[in-house]
Amino acid sequence: MFRLRLRLTVAAFAGVVMTAIAQTPPAAPTKPAAPVPAVVPPAAPVPAVVPPAAPASDKQKFEFKLEKDKAFYQEISTIVTQTIQVMNGSDLVQKHEQVFYFKWLPTAQTGDKWLVKQSIEGVKMTIDIAGNQVKYDSTNPGDTGATGNPGLADFFGKLVGSEFTITFGKGMVVEKVDGTSDFLKKLGGVNAQMEKLLAKMLTDEAMKQMTDPTFGMTPATEQAIGGTWEKKTSMSLGPIGSYDITAKYTYKGKDVVKKELERVELSSNLVYKPPVDQAEGLLFKIKGGTLTTEEPKPDAKPNYFLYNAKTGRIEESSISVKLRGTLDVSIGGTDTKINLHQEQTTNSKTADKSFLPDVKKPN
Repeated sequence: MFRLRLRLTVAAFAGVVMTAIAQTPPAAPTKPAAPVPAVVPPAAPVPAVVPPAAPASDKQKFEFKLEKDKAFYQEISTIVTQTIQVMNGSDLVQKHEQVFYFKWLPTAQTGDKWLVKQSIEGVKMTIDIAGNQVKYDSTNPGDTGATGNPGLADFFGKLVGSEFTITFGKGMVVEKVDGTSDFLKKLGGVNAQMEKLLAKMLTDEAMKQMTDPTFGMTPATEQAIGGTWEKKTSMSLGPIGSYDITAKYTYKGKDVVKKELERVELSSNLVYKPPVDQAEGLLFKIKGGTLTTEEPKPDAKPNYFLYNAKTGRIEESSISVKLRGTLDVSIGGTDTKINLHQEQTTNSKTADKSFLPDVKKPN
């Protein structure tokens, strides 16, 4: 599901876009600072995973189900907050808020294979780096929030209307994702260097991985209440680095509030690895570093997915991850150590009707 990679990409180098397209990086008190890539852990996807009604054994089977020409819609919102300290200087706070509106349309089935078209209906974006804020809202063309940064507004604007066709094989394994090349060319029209950077991040294998509709959630067997399953993966973000991810899922049975929904809770551990290859056009290079997941506090709300067995979809989800560590970054040939603390929360909703607000007309 492309929205995942898209969220990673936009958040991961929101600071890069700010600089490459429009702005000079904000300055730290004693050393020149640069936008630091929001090294964002992969937010959990919200696929059309269908748990059918539980059998008499009280075990739940998790399967993927689609219906030809029946569209469903998703709203995915993510908030990423970074606190960055350069060479023991004062803290620099970056905050990215984004909302994506998606439409999913199964178009054809041949045997075990499905073709599904995904389109980006709308985008809302707010980027705040040390108090310098840029906004973009495709549902409000009259909003002048991005006037001071037309290049960035153009970049976000080109996300809207983008389409991808995903081929799923037996077991809903992603076999192919079409549309990436056109997407890269589209964004490359805003900034040629950006196209090169995106091409390193949005490889064929990366796209397949990110369009996994279950993201490890679907177990190989039926699960009784309290049943757990685990998946280990690696996620490459090109010149930003990569993550080794361990995700553990636990089936909790019926949700205590929304009793008609099945609840699965998620705990995850992410370990960051610095990039092997560096991309041209960046104002910085990540030479090393260590970022690891912070253990949640005892009173923290658990990450969860709620499945609707009747509609055959994930109705809502909420995933939060905290990372802390250091990055060794080269800025303009000067090596700098950066302390980084990052919090990310992603929420999702799925329905038969679009979540896209009515487009406001310019005054």
